[in-house]
Amino acid sequence: MPNSQLDDIDRRLLKALQSNARMPNAELAKLVGLSPSPCLRRLKLLEERGIIDRYVALLDQERVGLAVSVFVSVRLERQHEEALEKFEAEIKNYDEVLECYLMTGQRDYLLRVVAQDLRSYERFLKEKLTRIDGVASIESSFALSQVKYTNSLPLTT
Repeated sequence: MPNSQLDDIDRRLLKALQSNARMPNAELAKLVGLSPSPCLRRLKLLEERGIIDRYVALLDQERVGLAVSVFVSVRLERQHEEALEKFEAEIKNYDEVLECYLMTGQRDYLLRVVAQDLRSYERFLKEKLTRIDGVASIESSFALSQVKYTNSLPLTT
């Protein structure tokens, strides 16, 4: 659904929820200028329309022991639909892969992978990623530090 089909109140609701999805309905309603009942109805409608996909808890990657972030470029031997579907189905099984994008350019996929340490990443690479049929090449780039991270979409109000 295009952003243009969201009104100002919807955008304010979504922006507030992106900051704190556990905010009580009464507090959220006051923040966006509604009474609690209409606020709750709007939230339910945003959920039904699929604009709100789910509610999650964001974890601190380092504090849970996953200090290594790796961006992995993957090139497949063939780029036909069956090979792409097979790779995507396999990659969805790996918890270490937080994000996977089909790309344009010289690489077919870009992955964001997390691991405890270099040895754990090496194990993931050797025991999982390199064993996917049709993978022609893999290039790993290790993140030295995280400069910016957000999960909030830029909704203009």
